Amino acid sequence: MMYDNDTIAAISTPYGTGGIGIIRVSGDKAFEIVGKIFKGKKDVGQFKSHTINYGKIKDPLDDSIIDEVLLTKMDKPITFTRENVVEINCHSGITILKKILELLIREGARPAEPGEFTKRAFLNGRIDLAQAEAVIDIINARTLKSSKVALQQLEGKLSEKIKNTRNNLVELIAKIEVTLDYPEEDVDKITEQEVYNSLIEIRRKLMDLLSSFKKGRIIRDGISAVIVGRPNVGKSSLLNELTGQNRAIVTEVPGTTRDIIEEYINISGIPVKLLDTAGIRETGDIVEKIGVDLTKKAIEAADLVIMMIDAAEGFTEEDEKILKILQGKKIIILTNKIDLKNDVSHIPETDGISIIKTSMTKGIGIDQLENEITRLFLSGNIFIENEGLVTNLRHANLIEKAIKSVDNGISAYNDGMPLDCMTVDIRNAVHELGEITGESINEDIINEIFSRFCIGK
Repeated sequence: MMYDNDTIAAISTPYGTGGIGIIRVSGDKAFEIVGKIFKGKKDVGQFKSHTINYGKIKDPLDDSIIDEVLLTKMDKPITFTRENVVEINCHSGITILKKILELLIREGARPAEPGEFTKRAFLNGRIDLAQAEAVIDIINARTLKSSKVALQQLEGKLSEKIKNTRNNLVELIAKIEVTLDYPEEDVDKITEQEVYNSLIEIRRKLMDLLSSFKKGRIIRDGISAVIVGRPNVGKSSLLNELTGQNRAIVTEVPGTTRDIIEEYINISGIPVKLLDTAGIRETGDIVEKIGVDLTKKAIEAADLVIMMIDAAEGFTEEDEKILKILQGKKIIILTNKIDLKNDVSHIPETDGISIIKTSMTKGIGIDQLENEITRLFLSGNIFIENEGLVTNLRHANLIEKAIKSVDNGISAYNDGMPLDCMTVDIRNAVHELGEITGESINEDIINEIFSRFCIGK
């Protein structure tokens, strides 16, 4: 798989006004192109690698100064892309950033495509495909824990497990081929029973990897939690309490919340998308009715429903109707306003549903709620050190396919099939695991993966 050996450039920091903006240039002509617009005490080619140098960016056409900058020069192959790389640190004004990029393109660079710097790092063998995908996970991480998991993947902890298992399968194929091709020779042969035993052990390793996806997906993508209940039971107050800000309007007037308010919070390292919804009740107000319909749709899509009950009013007929709507969902019930009344009777006892007493005005029960969310989705504390969790759905699907191929090989043994029949299924598993790391994958899939990246990364 090849790419044009040209030089690319892009703005690598977010657009907008700020202290520092960075423009990245990568390719064989990076030093030459940048040298045409950078003026310092020395020419760019004379700078030592991996040093920072002060100078000015000038337009070669009229020698006008564009900005004062710090320029970092990095010689290949000790760079992110394994190509010559220059990073220009300038003042972060969109006009300046665009002008410098324009000069670079005019002098021979090409605008980088989304994710092209990381794509070149992959194509040049610095990282594999799973590590490349971890880059965007680090960028998009919403909690420190999710960023740590992504960093572990970038460091190759997951890739190492995948490659070791794939190598075991490749070695198995090699032994089978020697046995089949040289039956009369005095070589180290392998029996059907030995192949079967190896496949059983490989299957176990793959199942361990796949089982980590549930935990990994939650740490990476988080969960969606919707707050529901009758009007004026404290839903918006709960959102404000959990986010630590007045995100939602709180009044004593029922029906204040008409639309869904969405906010991300961090609970024990889990990114939680919290949705405050309109109170569920029969209403003739057209706008409020639309809000109630949106609430019901949010319930269907949510991973968790936090149902709030007004302790002062008790469990009402309306509450009972709402609880019926929630059947089949993971639910936590909060009895709010316990500072007004501490005993709520007649709440039906349902297996698997925790009931927590809270007071939004007094801040009671919030810690217990956070602990219960952690317990529900991760069965307690998360230990991620050196785990190499599977967090990517593409990876999980391919591991699942590899397990099916291994299962087919095991079934072939159980059916008394010869070694060469088992080899077909083992080769399929090798191919599927290779798609995770990029050792056996087509260009269309690679292009689709990197198209999700931002420009400049």
